[in-house]
Amino acid sequence: MDTQTSRLEGILQRLRARGFRITPQRLAIVRLALADARHPSVEELYESIRRDFPTTSLATVYKTLTLLREMGEVNVVDGCQGVAHYDGLDPSPHAHLICLRCGRIADLALPALDNLRQTVAQGIAGWKLSQGPNFYGICPRCRGQEPAGEAKDHLADDSSVTRGRANE
Repeated sequence: MDTQTSRLEGILQRLRARGFRITPQRLAIVRLALADARHPSVEELYESIRRDFPTTSLATVYKTLTLLREMGEVNVVDGCQGVAHYDGLDPSPHAHLICLRCGRIADLALPALDNLRQTVAQGIAGWKLSQGPNFYGICPRCRGQEPAGEAKDHLADDSSVTRGRANE
């Protein structure tokens, strides 16, 4: 059994233990939330789920994501346009890059940030740190649409961006 399958099975067992039924809709929502690398919003997940389960309500998606968040299986990433996005592919605390133009979200893999996060966590008794930090800028795709000379003020290199995790 691969890691993703065993993670899914563990989540389903924990949901059952808490008294929740595993309906086909709930299972589809959990699977998609854990596998979608785009950092989707509730509405994006809802639209994806409705293709196969047209009677699924938006409330069901919200409730399922809330359960997954309480269980520590998804993190909420605050997008630049006031819309919450969900990161279930990697629920561990980590940084994100968020494009101020198109809203694209990408995971940022920087060991120095992880070390800083650990240092802060050790230095503040009683506090529980949440997701983050988030960095805001203009993504390479949007920078390509800028007039010459403006791009130098923005993110010059996204080699630290985890590949395949961008909100496309």
